[in-house]
Amino acid sequence: MAIRQLSETLINQIAAGEVIERPASAAKELIENALDAGATRIEIATSGGGKALLRVSDNGSGMNAADLELAVRRHCTSKISETLEDIRTLGFRGEALPSIGSVARLSIASRRRDSAGGHEIAVAGGKIAHLRPAAANPGTIVEVRDLFFATPARLKFLKTEKAEAGAITEIVKRMAIAFPAVRFVLSGSDRTTLEFPATGDDHLGRMAQVLGKEFRDNAIALDAVREEISLTGFAGVPTFNRGNSAHQYAFVNGRPVQDKLILSAIRGAYAETIPSGRHPVAVLSITLDPALVDVNVHPAKSDVRFRDPGLVRGLIVGAIREALARDGSRAATTGASDMLRSFRPGFQPHAQRPQTAWSAETSPSRPYQPTTGFGERPQASFDGLSMPTARAEPQFSPQPAAPEPNARYPLGAARAQIHANYIVAQTEDGLVIVDQHAAHERLVFEAMRKALHSKRLASQVLLIPEIIDIPEEDCDRLMQHAAELSELGLAIERFGPGAIAVRETPAMLGEVDAHGLIRQLADEIAEWDTASGLSAKLEYVAATMACHGSVRSGRRLRPEEMNALLREMEVTPGSGQCNHGRPTYIELKLSDIERLFGRS
Repeated sequence: MAIRQLSETLINQIAAGEVIERPASAAKELIENALDAGATRIEIATSGGGKALLRVSDNGSGMNAADLELAVRRHCTSKISETLEDIRTLGFRGEALPSIGSVARLSIASRRRDSAGGHEIAVAGGKIAHLRPAAANPGTIVEVRDLFFATPARLKFLKTEKAEAGAITEIVKRMAIAFPAVRFVLSGSDRTTLEFPATGDDHLGRMAQVLGKEFRDNAIALDAVREEISLTGFAGVPTFNRGNSAHQYAFVNGRPVQDKLILSAIRGAYAETIPSGRHPVAVLSITLDPALVDVNVHPAKSDVRFRDPGLVRGLIVGAIREALARDGSRAATTGASDMLRSFRPGFQPHAQRPQTAWSAETSPSRPYQPTTGFGERPQASFDGLSMPTARAEPQFSPQPAAPEPNARYPLGAARAQIHANYIVAQTEDGLVIVDQHAAHERLVFEAMRKALHSKRLASQVLLIPEIIDIPEEDCDRLMQHAAELSELGLAIERFGPGAIAVRETPAMLGEVDAHGLIRQLADEIAEWDTASGLSAKLEYVAATMACHGSVRSGRRLRPEEMNALLREMEVTPGSGQCNHGRPTYIELKLSDIERLFGRS
């Protein structure tokens, strides 16, 4: 079969298969073009989930007639010249507009600020219409109709209109976070209008617009630099978490990305602080020399490749963990909100009740006859409890020293223990309820973790070394980290070109599946060039031991023991959540309590 040159239209349709996967892909490309043009106001309108209509209007620099004619042709761009080593714009490939025009009905109207009038060009199924004059404001309006009408097979793979509209919303949110100085408006017949007013340099304000106002109160600032790579942004406290990872946003040199390395680093940074199945909320912005990152990995430009992935991963994990150690022990403000919602007035004679047969005993109109009181059986369980002291100063030990005259204690002084599990403490402006078992579990775990990293862990020598056959390249990677693994109690040696001999295993792990452990470590090192898997496994064992060695629920504590626990929590990193990620305490402000009683 003879080789022949494909037509320009077919070439563009092939490219569209990679660049324009769904309406959200087209929205992303058009918004990026508007941002590259210096727009400060971008309006997006959709219909039919973006399949019937997608319109992006901006007040950017606009295009003249010559620019418009080139913009719809493949590989025509104003953003790069001769090299890919210094990309500082969002778009640069010159494929988006011709790709969209090859599978949809595309029209572009644009006018430069210094021009008396604008021009318009249209492309339908790859066929370019003649350029014509058009009335237009300064800026550009790109309208895409009947997406994939020229490639109907692609329509079968699209999701419902609601799902496609939701994907476009997510794209706009990511762009809005990346560019807080730009006003975004998203509207259309298939959605309610969503508007993000410009916040200028207030990045946290824009994040609060997108992630909710609660994020502002539960975010910890990040600011770290390592070898000319800087990381800024905000990470949510561990107890402020979500059911999926959709609230994790990452940007590289201002470009929104969904990179596996970055998402994995976020998970690693929050290890042992968030419950299984829950995900942290974080917004990370990485800035580095464009020559150190490849953004041309995929036509969609959502994946990137770092020249030194280990350095980037270490920077993210270290910065988040340092921030959590510094300020992550506080409880999420949502805990108090949930508590407030759980309170109900004790007697509600007119509250709605299930529709059941009437009876004198259950009727809300019956005379009120309280059946409980301070002298009744429900109060009898408190008889054995010693009354808490009325003195406000906290105590530190069974023989407490005199408190410092000007000492401030964020978790306050213990006032009572209820149900032999919860400590109630009075603070300067409210009260704190502490889960004694969860709190002490975290304290024990942190003590064990500190010991874990302060010296070589004890190991157990195998009577007969285990020989594991693995590929030669995996052997090479493991031996590069042999010294690191030895510090963790795992002693390995090379046993021929394609085998590893395991001579010692960590004593903490007890009986070890050496084959599974070595293969897991080899896979992890191959992917991330780290050997953190063993550390994570040891920390998991330490967490389990801490759980069984902590103050148990149901144990009654003396006032000095309760106060000692509070003081230790105040100086221990991560004490705001237990090893399983659940909160260890909930704070209720005095203003919240007054609101419950209608005093505010």
